[in-house]
Amino acid sequence: MADSRRLQRIRRAILAIGFAAAIVIYVVAGPDADNPNGYDPMQNKMYLHDLELYGGKANILAAEFRDWFVELWQGRTLAFTVAFLTVLIFLGMRFVARFPREYEDDAPGVHRGPWRDRG
Repeated sequence: MADSRRLQRIRRAILAIGFAAAIVIYVVAGPDADNPNGYDPMQNKMYLHDLELYGGKANILAAEFRDWFVELWQGRTLAFTVAFLTVLIFLGMRFVARFPREYEDDAPGVHRGPWRDRG
């Protein structure tokens, strides 16, 4: 019973710290900046043609995925990424906590590994 209370406190702390961090990141980050190059190469037809020429459609998809993934970790989008990961960790811990420990009926202090016979 004490373990479940401790685990519940840890989950609540993760949720509180994660959302607080996401709020701080959102406020501090401000609006997204323009592209430092002055343009987005993925909007240039010649650049897309060259990508397809050298690597096919897979190269274009990989470049788009890379750009999307890099954007997740910058500016205000990072705040949403942190909030999403916080909820994901919280739900993962809640899911794992639903399953009882395998050897919970053993005497305290006695550890039986999975290789030993329970009888």
